[in-house]
Amino acid sequence: MVFDYCSSRSGKNAQRFLDDWRGHLMVDDFAGYKALFAKGASELACWAHARRKFVDLDKASGSLIAKEAIQRIAAIYRIDDQAREFDPDARHAHRQQHAAPLVDAFGQWLRDLHPKVLGSSGTARAIAYSLKRWPALRRYLDDGRFPIDNNPIENAIRPIALGRKNWLFAGSEPAGKRAAAIMSLIATAKANGHDPHAWLSDVLERLPTTLDRDIDSLLPQNWKARG
Repeated sequence: MVFDYCSSRSGKNAQRFLDDWRGHLMVDDFAGYKALFAKGASELACWAHARRKFVDLDKASGSLIAKEAIQRIAAIYRIDDQAREFDPDARHAHRQQHAAPLVDAFGQWLRDLHPKVLGSSGTARAIAYSLKRWPALRRYLDDGRFPIDNNPIENAIRPIALGRKNWLFAGSEPAGKRAAAIMSLIATAKANGHDPHAWLSDVLERLPTTLDRDIDSLLPQNWKARG
């Protein structure tokens, strides 16, 4: 897992970081990513983000439309949960058989509703968010390797998002880059099932006597605790 320090939210930072990388990228609707998709990267949209618009609408107004949208999305998620342990090919087949009809029905339901709701209403905004991103939302059906949402990443970065006000002043740009490197190592340790404190304590003890050629063995994805 990699964190990159940037001094602004400019889309140029994402373009610099990903450079000429081409693949499938799951992102929110931040405009800064759009240039990447124009250059050949493929956009995946997060179903949790789409669902959140209707959850917020339901909380604000008790909208029946919001409740039905939440129920429809829940049915799509249940199908994906059934395929959680499948290999990618089997998951793709399962999605095509069971999820694709529900996804397409949901899209048609949104398209039918959209002209019937007030253009400035919360309902219209929630519907428009999904319709605007519909090809990217539907794209998870194309490959069993694609996730339905980016919740695992959001959970991984939540401690940083919650604490960033405390870290508002890193001191300098080099300090910000060092902080990003440390966060990358800690998050990678967690992603590999390690206790970050145990990993870091062991690495700091072993680092002075580890040869340069063996440094990679201390990285969290390669590290093994001493018996």
